Amino acid sequence: MKALGIDIGGSALKGAPVDTNTGKLLAERFRIETPERLTPAQMAKAVVDIAEHFQWRGPIGIGFPGVIFGPKILTSSNLHKDFIGCDGDKLFTKATGLPVGLINDAAAAGFAEMRFGAGRGFAGKALLLTLGTGVGSALFYRGTLIPCELGHLPMKGKSAEKRVAASVKEGKDLSWEKWGHRLNEYIAILEKIIWPELIIIGGGVSAKHEKFFKYIKTRAKLVPAEFFNESGIVGAALNAEEQR
Repeated sequence: MKALGIDIGGSALKGAPVDTNTGKLLAERFRIETPERLTPAQMAKAVVDIAEHFQWRGPIGIGFPGVIFGPKILTSSNLHKDFIGCDGDKLFTKATGLPVGLINDAAAAGFAEMRFGAGRGFAGKALLLTLGTGVGSALFYRGTLIPCELGHLPMKGKSAEKRVAASVKEGKDLSWEKWGHRLNEYIAILEKIIWPELIIIGGGVSAKHEKFFKYIKTRAKLVPAEFFNESGIVGAALNAEEQR
């Protein structure tokens, strides 16, 4: 079984065909940089460009960084404001002419990690955080997905992601230690609220987890995502396959 997975982020789109039986990418991922915020029409064109790059004619899974309610996109904190209220299913299906499954990007990453990665076989309460332009989150309890938006939890007068996203570390040139302590403070709040047994850290920065995990003290087991920055692609493809 195969599906094209596309992960929409705040600074780029990434996509690749995925074997949904194994979670393996079937080709090198293709990336389109988006230094400016694309309108929905422009984003749909970028999705078409990825599909055409792979000459893809099957199902497409898309992970989007916002609240997804049925076919509609309800929030768009790090992308163009015109996505708010947009029928994402209709937008991307019409543009590609192919069946599309739309899902929150962190939820997609969670699907991949729970099925094939760091959460494989774990039946308790698992929290996944993706650290990138913003902070994505997903909670799993006994394998059931609970999408959530914990990156917007108020923290010192602003959304938490404005303090702890990987983009904040880069933009403010924070040391690993200073950023790690910020992240530790944020995760401590989440532990008090959710009491997870497993915390998985994803996003591209997870590949360098040894540089900041030492500053994070958790009650739960803390692990990096096994798919690193590919979990969103894999999980989006899994979601598309399940919706067929």
